[in-house]
Amino acid sequence: MVLLAGRRCHACVALCMVLASLLLTDSYLVSQQQGGRRMAVSILNLVGDVCFLLILRYVAVWVGAEARTPRRAYASILWFLYVFVLEIKLYFVCQNYRGEASTLSRLGRKLLTLFLSVCVPGLYVILVAVDRLDCLDTDGSSSRKEEVRSHVFVVALDLLDVLDVQAGLWESRASLPPLWAENLTFFYCYILLLVLPCVSLSELGSLLDRGTTLYPALSLITINVVAVFVRAVTLVLYAGASVSTIFIGKNILALMLKTCSLLEFVRQVPDGAQ
Repeated sequence: MVLLAGRRCHACVALCMVLASLLLTDSYLVSQQQGGRRMAVSILNLVGDVCFLLILRYVAVWVGAEARTPRRAYASILWFLYVFVLEIKLYFVCQNYRGEASTLSRLGRKLLTLFLSVCVPGLYVILVAVDRLDCLDTDGSSSRKEEVRSHVFVVALDLLDVLDVQAGLWESRASLPPLWAENLTFFYCYILLLVLPCVSLSELGSLLDRGTTLYPALSLITINVVAVFVRAVTLVLYAGASVSTIFIGKNILALMLKTCSLLEFVRQVPDGAQ
């Protein structure tokens, strides 16, 4: 599959983001180990990262060989594999922090959150740019282009929202929730990070023809409602200092706006049918 210069640049930036976030998480995992276990964990992480890159290479060759396979299929596969590997590493980082709460300073935990909040939404934006923006340039419609950009912006905000909920698990150093509640919250965010961006990438293909409401409806329930509930429970029961009240306000506003948009869409459907 021959890449244009712009797409080749986007692909290089995406690869750098993937490798940087994986290597950073590897460094946190290694620093949490003691003695001879550091070498074993380093080797396991290195082998896992090499296998991940080899799988991506074979997937890219397969997609390039299939003329009918859209590029967003590769984007969805890349995203799914990336989040799958990254979140497994983050789970062990989180569990190590729970077992040894004083191992790393609060600054180190905040830096991990900051780096992930740049790399994870940034990778999604780059994947959309490779898949869709070149088609919009040939289409020449500025309104469609702005519609796609607004959709991407909303998804990036949702990704930051989910990462903020998840980051509260490793940033918190006191009043920890029970292990079952922590695992439930972590894997719920894990599933959201796996599925929702893939839904958004597939929905962008039909967004050029007609507006769709699948992603807004899913994010309304799975992010805006549930995230407010999780943060409220953490704030009331555990006095969580890491709970972002700003994101609570963001979700309340998103609830109102998305509900109004969905109701308006439902009212317009019978009119279009007639």
